[in-house]
Amino acid sequence: MTVHQWSALLALQRATHATLQVLAAELVDLDLTASEINALATLADDRPRTVSQLGVDVGSRPTTLTSVLDRLERRGHLTRGHRPGDRRAVQIELTGSGRATAAVIRDAIAALEARALGGLPPEAVAGLRAGLEALADDL
Repeated sequence: MTVHQWSALLALQRATHATLQVLAAELVDLDLTASEINALATLADDRPRTVSQLGVDVGSRPTTLTSVLDRLERRGHLTRGHRPGDRRAVQIELTGSGRATAAVIRDAIAALEARALGGLPPEAVAGLRAGLEALADDL
């Protein structure tokens, strides 16, 4: 990893942490942790995933993610079942309340993005997204 990549990675880590903390504060009425917010935001596309797929998508090991999923399932936001054709794989799906909560989270993320990037020209935002995608692809 180059010095520039390392510097970008550290900036991304700081931005991610700050974003999750702001979201947790703004969404305090949902009574969710930053990890739960992250999981629901990722599941907001309503695409079923296995625990390992969700772990990759949220940047967490499946063993760490299990306690997050346990809490979300107890609150009625998701269900876990067997994946069709592969009974070994656990598939995660949002419930109605999970979809509603995920929509609130996605709206808060969109508003935060608009506040953070709204003053930038479109080409700068496009460059930022391209840079973040390239960084993610290289890691």
